[in-house]
Amino acid sequence: MVSAFSYFLSASLLLLPFLVIAQSANQITPGSSITATHDSKPWLSPSNDFALGFHQLENNKDLFLLAIWYYKIPSQTIVWYANGEKPAPRGSKVELTANRGLVLSDPNDQEIWKSDFVTGDVGVAYAVMNDTGNFVIYSDSQQLWESFQNPTDTMLPTQVMEINGVLSSRKKENNFSKGRFQFRLLPDGNAVLNTINLPSSLAYTAYYISGTYDAENSSNSGYRVIFDQDGYFSILRRNNKTFFLSPQGIVPPADHYHRATLNFDGVLTLSYHPKKFNNSNGNWTVIKNFPDNICVTAYGEVGSGTCGYNSICTLKDDRRPACKCPPNYSFSDPNDEYGNCQADFMQGCEADSHSSPEDLYQLVEMKNTDWPTADYEWIKPCSLEECKTQCLQDCLCTVAVFNENGCWKKALPLPFGRQDPDVKSNSYLKLMWL
Repeated sequence: MVSAFSYFLSASLLLLPFLVIAQSANQITPGSSITATHDSKPWLSPSNDFALGFHQLENNKDLFLLAIWYYKIPSQTIVWYANGEKPAPRGSKVELTANRGLVLSDPNDQEIWKSDFVTGDVGVAYAVMNDTGNFVIYSDSQQLWESFQNPTDTMLPTQVMEINGVLSSRKKENNFSKGRFQFRLLPDGNAVLNTINLPSSLAYTAYYISGTYDAENSSNSGYRVIFDQDGYFSILRRNNKTFFLSPQGIVPPADHYHRATLNFDGVLTLSYHPKKFNNSNGNWTVIKNFPDNICVTAYGEVGSGTCGYNSICTLKDDRRPACKCPPNYSFSDPNDEYGNCQADFMQGCEADSHSSPEDLYQLVEMKNTDWPTADYEWIKPCSLEECKTQCLQDCLCTVAVFNENGCWKKALPLPFGRQDPDVKSNSYLKLMWL
């Protein structure tokens, strides 16, 4: 027994220097830096699962994003980024400094971004890119900053969101500026998805609510969003009971990567990717989307909804939204298919003043289509033909919506447009004869 213990102790002492060397090899010390070039070497986690470094933008090879990504996946899926509003030009540098933490500067040494913390008399000792995807900066005695506490659009296993925590979407898939969507944990305990006003960031009405607020028993309300190490996404109530957002029983085991991402189109997606993969299984698989159908979710008094004004939301096979303009309308910005639509013809009372409505306009039927707000008149009882005539002869009317409950006349701009089998209304859009 003594000899066995002595052997174990001797072996441990022999291994100790190698363990220290391995740990030190993964530590990033003050003065370490990376320069923004197409072949710059990132800082890697011990298993090489994650990397922090410069990601070259697809639409401009001279601009770079300071980011964390999955290093072993060919697509290099990004899970965190620092300077989405101001991409760094080629030759910029990120450096771990002793007194300011992580600092990103352009080639003229002008600061673009820095990790936001106050060191006081405590200096930076080192930083680590962890296998969890969390980049952490330490002093000799405490943790100073971590990427998990400063998330962008993604949460990873072992990451926690506290009350008032926020994920913000990017503007487009390859545009990392701040987008219009948020995932938040509210003080009342509900986790919500909502659109915002840009640039003020005023939150609009939620289009998804977790239902984890209990007005009668506050201990039953949520207070943390937790992404556990097994890949389950949940809300922890104050009474320590768990409300699962992930479907139980179908989350794959630990030999997969997991992430929860607020996409640029407002859908929060839980997905996984095998750590060992080939051409047949080398993609992200969706576990669940929130909400299940974003096109027919709740709407509020302000904002345009998932798509822009005068646009129509339809759901694709992957349960993500697509936006399209009505007939004879075009996107205001041809490069932004999720933006506003505008008519390709003159319309309104001034345009109608010199001819009869019947000579100027036709009404085009759009089945299972509605813009549920923007009503200015509700007519009931009303036949379909009466509804169409009412809109045709009213210079303010852009579209008439008809169902068994009556006729609604609507005027521009038209928010929250949707076309879906669950929509039980038909729309009659006023278009100029061509």
